[in-house]
Amino acid sequence: MRNHNTRFLLVPGVLAILTCVVSCLSLAQVPPRVFDWVPSHDENVRLDPANYHTGETYHVGVYGAKNHVDIKAEVPVTIFMTPADAWNQALQQPETMARLPQSCPAEHVTETTYVCNMPPGELIMVIRDERNDPEAAVFAGLGAVLNPNDKTQRAIGEGIATVFTGEGAATRRFKAPNNLHIQYYNWNCVQNCIQPEFRWMDQVKEKYQLTSFLKVYGGFQPDHDGEQVSIKIKSPVPMVVAMLPSPVADQLHSQPAALESALEKGSCQQRGVQSLQFQCTFNLADGPQSLIVAPEAGTEVPRKKKAEIEMLAARCVENCQVLETAKQ
Repeated sequence: MRNHNTRFLLVPGVLAILTCVVSCLSLAQVPPRVFDWVPSHDENVRLDPANYHTGETYHVGVYGAKNHVDIKAEVPVTIFMTPADAWNQALQQPETMARLPQSCPAEHVTETTYVCNMPPGELIMVIRDERNDPEAAVFAGLGAVLNPNDKTQRAIGEGIATVFTGEGAATRRFKAPNNLHIQYYNWNCVQNCIQPEFRWMDQVKEKYQLTSFLKVYGGFQPDHDGEQVSIKIKSPVPMVVAMLPSPVADQLHSQPAALESALEKGSCQQRGVQSLQFQCTFNLADGPQSLIVAPEAGTEVPRKKKAEIEMLAARCVENCQVLETAKQ
């Protein structure tokens, strides 16, 4: 039985788990990765009439997969995908070879880019020389893979041992050779492959004794355009929660009555909330920001009750120079 190359395929279009990295890249205006089919490896194959050749084995996940292979033959061939277990069984029972299940069959091919939307499972690409062999009633055997490192006339004229007989020292002779070239491709990143990586990092995290006074947490400075912050509040009474420019927030300690007018100019705020998590976005030009928290005006504050406040920022931790390049 022949040993086959295997490939674990990551398929374009497969549903991925969304993370902070994806959303933060969009907000930071970093060009997205660009993917395309990229040549990987190739092989030269020689077939006699009615010979078969098996190429890559694909392990396809539950979402399916697509392959991309350039094939060029001197005389027409048929190409199809078949389950690996069906192929291995047919090798033991050659009379079943003609009844192999086929996905994405392509007939009378001399030159093509073979593409198949493969179903889940372990599938093998099979190529069959379409010429009849009057000496083989059922199965004419397998072709031979030529030495890819030897392009001399001797290699082309003699080939290597047939993989069907398993006789490693034997030299395969062909009656009417059909030479094939098979070029495989991988789906890979081709542009903007190095991307910044972001991580949610705590900026504020406190559980404090609730009072009627305004609390101000300063010191937040965006480190890139489109930086996200996530704010979480949990309180026994309705609260106002907002991000304001630090100079404005600092003045509220001495001028608490100015809170309402300050909030009118801010876009990152929530009013009358007790349990909520929300996100806001900031740019470098916004400058230093402060988080303010206070019970809504007119609210009776219970004694010995606590409020919880947490703010996280999506900070760049790797490949941050890409952000500067995108900005320029």
